[in-house]
Amino acid sequence: MSVISQPTADVLRRQDPQMADILSGEAHRQNTTLQLIAAENFTSRAVLTALGSALANKYAEGYPGARHHGGCEYADLAERTAAERARALFGAEHANVQPHSGSAAVLAAYAALLRPGDTVLAMGLTAGGHLTHGSPANFSGRWFDFVGYGVDAETGIIDYHQVQTLARSHRPKAIVCGSICYPRHPEYSAFREIADEVGAVLIADAAHPIGLVAGGAAPSPLPYADVVCATTHKVLRGPRGGMILCGAELAERIDRAVFPFTQGGAQMHTIAAKAVAFGEAATPAFARYAHRVVTNARALAQALAGLGFAITTGGTDTHMITADPAPLGMDGRAARGRLAAAGMVLDTCALPYGDQRGVRLGTAAVTTQGMGEPEMVRIAGLFGRALRGEEAPRVRAEVAELVRAFPPYGE
Repeated sequence: MSVISQPTADVLRRQDPQMADILSGEAHRQNTTLQLIAAENFTSRAVLTALGSALANKYAEGYPGARHHGGCEYADLAERTAAERARALFGAEHANVQPHSGSAAVLAAYAALLRPGDTVLAMGLTAGGHLTHGSPANFSGRWFDFVGYGVDAETGIIDYHQVQTLARSHRPKAIVCGSICYPRHPEYSAFREIADEVGAVLIADAAHPIGLVAGGAAPSPLPYADVVCATTHKVLRGPRGGMILCGAELAERIDRAVFPFTQGGAQMHTIAAKAVAFGEAATPAFARYAHRVVTNARALAQALAGLGFAITTGGTDTHMITADPAPLGMDGRAARGRLAAAGMVLDTCALPYGDQRGVRLGTAAVTTQGMGEPEMVRIAGLFGRALRGEEAPRVRAEVAELVRAFPPYGE
């Protein structure tokens, strides 16, 4: 079932049948398989409408009231609305909604606060750090001197004593708290104390938990971090993009680091869609959704543990579960392949011990579809059958049946 309106789909099919087939195939994939990638979700139809709006045609370099192009009166209104809604939603003094992605937001934060060669303390890549936290293949690892902290090998929890020891030893210019596969809430107050002790700025990379923060289902980094970088998709359920939140004293530096230093023209249709998503996230319905996401994640983690998965940190506080399938006789890559063949889509991730990879999955998308704890138990059962070697087509058929009962965009 397509999420594109029928008249629009008909126009595309007449003009470009090849691309129409590709988009139809993706819609079919989403409507027949389980989307369990922790970084993915289904936007509302309203968000999709904004993404396909007339603002897709508008060039708007600069900021509201100071554009480099004419005809920006509605672009200005859209961006002001998005920024106002973001500030209100998160209690921030300043919001920049122009970053094209979470990585672009982090790049701009570094550009505003650091100089090439500065030392930065962030979660190590093998412990769950992001590419922008010092990968040698990324701008961060090439331009800055990153030192990586880790997690306790037994508990999987961030080792705050190690963070403090490394900070005292290396005296970083900035400390980054955030991860792509850490299922617990960071202790932002502990990071703040360590940053203050060594004179570092604190950057929170809240790409994953920011949607839970919006819904009151996770603690906010805003009272502690100097700058908060985030994505607008994932649990927040907006368009693919990024944003930066900060205090008034850093607003000008952040804005200049986004434009003109790291980006050109803003994607105004995406900014309009961000505004729609921020408006949706301010509702009681979204707060209920955010809490259900966490409830579902805990139920799924418990059910997977019952199958023999070793659940990292023993559970989750968020939408995310990281687990080791080694007790089932395979690593994360093998598990991901078997599950994909059976119609269940997820990622692999680093584990806090050894070189073996685990699996990372999330409950944001299936919760958007309306699934609850009974369905989490059922999904775990489907996992077990696929990984025990039951024929993939048989399991895949049951997956499709489940998704038909909870279609992403209704009937």
